[in-house]
Amino acid sequence: MIGFKSKKNKVAAESPNLLDMVPVLTNRIASVQTNEEKVTLLLPRRSWLERQSVKWLKQPSTIQIHLDDLGSAVVIRCCGEQSVGEIADGIRERFGESAEPLLPRLSKFMEVLEANGLLTWLPSTENEEGSPAAK
Repeated sequence: MIGFKSKKNKVAAESPNLLDMVPVLTNRIASVQTNEEKVTLLLPRRSWLERQSVKWLKQPSTIQIHLDDLGSAVVIRCCGEQSVGEIADGIRERFGESAEPLLPRLSKFMEVLEANGLLTWLPSTENEEGSPAAK
């Protein structure tokens, strides 16, 4: 065809590896309650419509997200000190076979947290520490 340009997959070469990325919970989360290994995330209702529903419809002022053991263990480790690979290794050591298939579950969980604005990523320091590009 005339004028047709094939699309080359340049994004695949430039996209970072999920296992090297460092997750951090955002400041949108008001507090994290820990009860016997389980975590409850408390999210304040901040938008205008949510504040009106709290005022007039007597809705709770915070949204509570109760996590299971696996989700709690992941959220506790999302403090900006561990990469996703290190988090996966810690989860695998703690839960063993009950966490499998670990990597697909972990990536989907972090995708959901990021889509809801609860998780951000720190810039990767891999190039500074030990990648072949830095040598």
